[in-house]
Amino acid sequence: MRLLKRPLLSIINNHLIDYPTPINIHYAWNFGFLSSICLIIQVLTGIFLAMHYTPHVNLAFMSVEHIMRDVNYGWLLRYLRSNGASMFFIVVYIHIFRGLYFGSYIKPRHYVWVIGVIILLLMIITAFIGYVLPWGQMSLWGATVITNLVSAIPFIGDSIVSWLWGGYSVDNATLTRFFSLHYLLPFLIIAMSLVHLAILHQDGSGNPLGINSEVDKINMFPYFIIKDFLGLILLIIFFTIFFTFLPNILGHSDNYIEANPMITPTHIVPEWYFLPFYAILRSIPHKLGGVIAMITSILIFALLPWLHSTEIRSSKFRPLYKYLYFVYLFNCLILGWIGGMPVENPYILIGQLASLYYFIHFLLFLPILGYLEKYLLYTTK
Repeated sequence: MRLLKRPLLSIINNHLIDYPTPINIHYAWNFGFLSSICLIIQVLTGIFLAMHYTPHVNLAFMSVEHIMRDVNYGWLLRYLRSNGASMFFIVVYIHIFRGLYFGSYIKPRHYVWVIGVIILLLMIITAFIGYVLPWGQMSLWGATVITNLVSAIPFIGDSIVSWLWGGYSVDNATLTRFFSLHYLLPFLIIAMSLVHLAILHQDGSGNPLGINSEVDKINMFPYFIIKDFLGLILLIIFFTIFFTFLPNILGHSDNYIEANPMITPTHIVPEWYFLPFYAILRSIPHKLGGVIAMITSILIFALLPWLHSTEIRSSKFRPLYKYLYFVYLFNCLILGWIGGMPVENPYILIGQLASLYYFIHFLLFLPILGYLEKYLLYTTK
């Protein structure tokens, strides 16, 4: 038993207690820790909900109602789960935008960033599959629309769709497969998160100044553990208020109607955290082009370490980039708004312009900006 305890204590000590941390990092660095807490909440609530859920098209909707009405504290589990997904994406999106602002994707932490993009992609897939499980109207038709996008792949698209469905429509086989995958994928996310953390701790965390801080570090405990737990307390307060008083505000009312393949909802809308990518998908009238654009809008984050064209990391020393950063942030908010609007003018035009800027920011502005900053620096000397 002692032999087992020593390696475990050594790992805890090296990564949580004596781990050297830059002295000047602030509360913006809390969100990595908070995202791990959200992941734990999602896994635990998912395990308990799976004990009462029935993955069958005739029983799934009623099993969710059974959880809400008959299971002791089932309503709490369900609201923790559904709103916990929103909290998880809020925390992760803030974590990503913090990384964009402070240049956390630049070498030597580029592989940490790439693993983080993979985790984001796994989160999106897991959340989409989970959205199907309650088997409401929006679950059924959202699954039908999104899985049909795969048919845009030349030659093999229709075969892949049939394999995903387990037949010729979204039906019982689809629900069973999605339930199995939804139960499995969070554990894959946990594994990737551990890899993400292990690679991060090889070179250490960055800092707001974006400079080497090897000689200016202190132990994580107690200084930064206290900061993390303060952030956790604030998150718990916000989360508690949210799922207690506004538990259904982010959900769609049609999903409280049992799935009916004979009635199509007036406006099919995914969950809010998919809306920017959904807006990019809809902005291109060509089906395959829209699918490629949507997938590229996620994977393009993984190219950031190689699109970055200057050695300066932090936006604190890049006024031009800071301006473009907030323009990009505002553009993402516009895409989120457009994703929830009907497919009609002027929303189509606004979505196309916002989608165009989304890619111009990464593929044109970022590579050129570094060279422009160098030119301005040398000409003002």
